[in-house]
Amino acid sequence: MLTYTLRRIMILIPMLLVISFLVYLGLELTPGDAVEYMIPPDVANTLSREALDELREALGLNKSFLERYWIWLTNVLQGNFGHSTSGGVPISQIFLDRLPATIELSILALFFSTVIGCTLGTISALRRGSASDSLLTVAGMLGVSIPEFFFGLVAILTFALNLAWLPVGGRLLPGYETLWDRLPNLILPALVLSLMMTAGVMRYSRAAMLDALSREYIRTARAKGLPEWRVNFVHGFRTALTPVIVLIGFRLPTLIGGSVIIEQVFQWPGVGNEFVTAVRSQDYPLVMMIALFSVLAMLLASLIIDILTALIDPRVRLE
Repeated sequence: MLTYTLRRIMILIPMLLVISFLVYLGLELTPGDAVEYMIPPDVANTLSREALDELREALGLNKSFLERYWIWLTNVLQGNFGHSTSGGVPISQIFLDRLPATIELSILALFFSTVIGCTLGTISALRRGSASDSLLTVAGMLGVSIPEFFFGLVAILTFALNLAWLPVGGRLLPGYETLWDRLPNLILPALVLSLMMTAGVMRYSRAAMLDALSREYIRTARAKGLPEWRVNFVHGFRTALTPVIVLIGFRLPTLIGGSVIIEQVFQWPGVGNEFVTAVRSQDYPLVMMIALFSVLAMLLASLIIDILTALIDPRVRLE
């Protein structure tokens, strides 16, 4: 186990380098730069080309692509994440301010989707061919196919504006500071963010449960006279849980990096919202750090999932 873990960690390093280079190259190919965003067009027309070049030189934008990438990579390896070119704020401070909000939203969405998805998927598998199974299957297909922003707008219209049960958006109400105080603002975006994942978990858990219940050891357990609930949940559900854990584990970093739409709809001050602002402003250092964080979270999740899978299912061996 230790040898496998160390080998996987060593593989992460070249993967991160290649991905960071490709992301930096993609940003290089986009039109414009941070100076064009920082200076309004009417002001830029009054400045000389020399003044704009001096500003680009101060920001390091006049260097070649490879030079800028090497400088950025060297600074990151030294623990210096740099400053936002659009706001001048240290990127480490932006992460400290924004990351807790995204983690709160992602973890609660993961909790909702896991509990609801596994429960509905198991019920659907145990009642295969019934009306409830068909209804849950259709609901799962709708949950996967309908865009998140549509669910978000409907949720705001229904629960925030018409019923006035929950706030429209934002993370904090005036004068509120604790997590318990933020809970009313957190419930609606977390539920909407979890909808598509709930549908995926439900379909995976249903398929995995049906596959587990068709195995020989399940028939053997029934032949021994074990209670049906024990056969289903102790023997069947444990085996079915392995592929579901893989799905859930990969979804957490995806939720952290991919909650852009929900954070925009609900004006949630997280990393996804900041990422959209950084892309619009051509803020290369900030975009790179957010992208690198998302990739690192995905790769670490892959490693953790492999280890957890081996611990849950004794048939799996890590080599």
